[in-house]
Amino acid sequence: MTGVPSTTTTTTEPTPPLAVTEATEGAAGTGARSQRPSSAAFRAFVGSGWAPRPAALPEQGEGARRAVPRRERLSARFPGERLVVPAGGLQVRSNDTDHRFRAHTAFAYLTGLGGATEPGCVLVLEPVADGHEAVLLFRPRAERDTEEFYADARYGELWVGTRQSLEEVTAATGLPARHLDELSDALTADLGTIGVRVVREAHGAVTDLLDAARTAAGLDPSEARDGDSGLAEEVSVMRCVKDDWEVAQLREAVEATARGFADVVRALPRAAGHPRGERVVEGVFAARAREEGNGVGYEVIAAAGGHACTLHWIRNDGPVGEGDLVLVDAGVEVESLYTADVTRTLPVSGRFTTAQRKVYTAVLDAADAALAVARPGATIREVHDAAMAVIADRLASWGLLPVPAEESLDPTTGGQHRRWMVHGTSHHLGLDVHDCARLARDTYQGQALQEGMVFTVEPGLYFRTDDLLVPEELRGIGVRIEDDVVVTADGVDNLSAMLARDPDEVEAWMARVQA
Repeated sequence: MTGVPSTTTTTTEPTPPLAVTEATEGAAGTGARSQRPSSAAFRAFVGSGWAPRPAALPEQGEGARRAVPRRERLSARFPGERLVVPAGGLQVRSNDTDHRFRAHTAFAYLTGLGGATEPGCVLVLEPVADGHEAVLLFRPRAERDTEEFYADARYGELWVGTRQSLEEVTAATGLPARHLDELSDALTADLGTIGVRVVREAHGAVTDLLDAARTAAGLDPSEARDGDSGLAEEVSVMRCVKDDWEVAQLREAVEATARGFADVVRALPRAAGHPRGERVVEGVFAARAREEGNGVGYEVIAAAGGHACTLHWIRNDGPVGEGDLVLVDAGVEVESLYTADVTRTLPVSGRFTTAQRKVYTAVLDAADAALAVARPGATIREVHDAAMAVIADRLASWGLLPVPAEESLDPTTGGQHRRWMVHGTSHHLGLDVHDCARLARDTYQGQALQEGMVFTVEPGLYFRTDDLLVPEELRGIGVRIEDDVVVTADGVDNLSAMLARDPDEVEAWMARVQA
């Protein structure tokens, strides 16, 4: 759901057609608490006495340059069709405040704007004789003599800072930029004689505007949605193989993440003495992510003790016991919006117990087995199978499986070992933490790995506190080890290898960091 302009907002600029659509989506107003001056004398005074705007235009960024061949490839895939890729809009957090904006991944990939993207932008690829002409529709800053400048809490410069001009956006992206109030015409011109596809989930207001126009033109909405899905899937396919710049961005994200994990280790004594120690862990990592990047790439999982057995534990409201393991699954998202995704399971005391080390070593062996088969030509399914073979074998040797490991590994009649690891071992990584997710399942799992693909390797074992099928000494132990790897010509390069993985090395690293 996208956000809407506040009901107290007024502006002397024309209202973009998009704003009318957004207004149906339900942001609350703030008129009862707002007393803004509105006299002609005030408006004249507040608009005067400001220094001139900087004359220099921004330089085009590397991300924007890298986006050019991506758009060309997409153009070749959909000749003669208009392609619409919104950045997304602001989303209401509480009454009249907004969540921090983050551009939709498809838009970021095809423009290279990253964290500099303003809400409401829309990329349109208009078909021409020899391909497509790209244009960026954008809401530029209002001048200082407008009411928006001082009165608009969502877009006004005195409230949210200076937005760019159309000329500045063109310089930064290399794309011609037009005002967002041209959006309706840009989307609907010649509708019915020209095919139009939109990334539907990027911005509901844009999709609604186009769907209404499609219906008015007598087009079949279901057929249009199928076409839209094809656009989103193609962008996912394109993102599967990263270029050297993208890999460098991911290395930067992983390196910052490693520093965040060191911060966490330093904070563990404080976390162990706090009633909500998991929040201490979360906050320490999040601070590093904001200091060095755009923020966290996803909600931090800081799961101590039995909470580590809840796969997506993001409440992070529990204590951190001295004898616990704490599972930290976290990643820094850099300004280009590429994100790391790393998990380490750490003994709060600095030393693994015998039972903890037993489970940890099994997971590490599974991770190493998966890494050993990861190379060009292998599949994500084969990487997963290698990890599961170790997990099933180890569980069988501990007497936990009701059948032999081989029978449990049978995909048709078995699967018992998955009780203690129900998730997959790998997923693509990039602009999204679960990247390229619009691929069909069989394609995702069965495609041959290629040089330049980046994915995770993250087996785990999770023995819940109420699981009566495991020995008491294992209950409440959850372990996951997750690394980010890039496929090379003859294997993989572990981008997160600088973070200790072997249990002895983990203990030694923690001692050094806390010294």
